[in-house]
Amino acid sequence: MIGLWQHLTATQPVPDVRWVVGCGVAALALVGWQRTWPWIRLAVTVVHEAGHASVAVLVGRRLAGIKVHSDTSGVTVSRGRPRGPGMVVMLMAGYLAPAVLGLVAALLFSHGHALALLWLLIVVLVGVLVWVRNGYGLLTVVVLGAGLAAVTRYAGAHTQAVLACLVAWVLLLAAPRPLVDLLRRSAGGRRGSDPDQLARLTRVPTVLWILLLLIANLAGLAVGGATLVPRL
Repeated sequence: MIGLWQHLTATQPVPDVRWVVGCGVAALALVGWQRTWPWIRLAVTVVHEAGHASVAVLVGRRLAGIKVHSDTSGVTVSRGRPRGPGMVVMLMAGYLAPAVLGLVAALLFSHGHALALLWLLIVVLVGVLVWVRNGYGLLTVVVLGAGLAAVTRYAGAHTQAVLACLVAWVLLLAAPRPLVDLLRRSAGGRRGSDPDQLARLTRVPTVLWILLLLIANLAGLAVGGATLVPRL
């Protein structure tokens, strides 16, 4: 057990800044290209729902299940008080989760803990897996987890570090996009999102909630980017 802990917490060489910048460019392409975005969005949805679920438990709500759908939407069901600070924080957590995880990923990577980051992601996925209540969501989580597990088992230290860097960039860059898309849909009159629910609970307009969450995500991107490439 001690040997496993030492293995997971051991530091690895951080790739040259050119690799880090290259991963950032690759992540930007993955997030920005319409053909790859749905797949990235699916992974972001898993993190989004994990954020809801984690905070729901922390504020004392009873978690009932998570669903992730093929259209990249998701839902987390929990039981508890329908109003109050706990409900507000739980609703906010979804759109903040990818940026928060991206910041954690950037910190771990920049300190040479790429392997620990990959295992952290696996632990998150296992936690989600326990609560998934639909087949497509189950398949999505298993595929993501299996891919990460394969890299931790068979890939070399450099490959693991590059993947960890790419994951950090993808999370940071992908976090704001759903909110930008939501802002456009909100202008078109569509309702039912987390910010809509927050608006009903707090009487703060939906658009202000979207902008607040978007600013938080952009701040996360700025801090995370500076952490990944501090010399630029």
